[in-house]
Amino acid sequence: MKLNELRDNPGATKKRKRIGRGPGSGTGKTGGRGIKGQKSRSGVALNGYEGGQMPLYMRLPKRGFNNINRKRHAVVNLGLLQKFIDAKKIDPKKPITEEVLVESGLVRRVRDGVRILAKGEFKAKVDLQVTGASKSAVAAVEAAGGKLTTRQADAAE
Repeated sequence: MKLNELRDNPGATKKRKRIGRGPGSGTGKTGGRGIKGQKSRSGVALNGYEGGQMPLYMRLPKRGFNNINRKRHAVVNLGLLQKFIDAKKIDPKKPITEEVLVESGLVRRVRDGVRILAKGEFKAKVDLQVTGASKSAVAAVEAAGGKLTTRQADAAE
């Protein structure tokens, strides 16, 4: 097979419909738009218009808002952290920081920081240094003989 012999599969491509090219094309004259009326003209946008009646999107009440000051944390569960330690992707002897979590692949991106939650079993003795943690996560790490320091706690002191 040569380059000049390459062809698409039959039916893979469809010819473009050329509108307004005479009666023989089947879409000549009005071009599939019917006769007269607003929709037959160019430059018409009827999406939300209801003929002068108050549109539906304006009749319905507004709800909720987006808080521009909201913090978005990367969430890590203790059970998953234990799994990564067992798989030797994270070294429990060294301090575990947010950078270590990103390098190991446990966290994709840090965003506004990493927050530790207490879901799952945790039995490794580690030194965790993250942005935030739930009280139960701090208790679980300390029960396993480790230490969990958060930036939020440091800022409060």
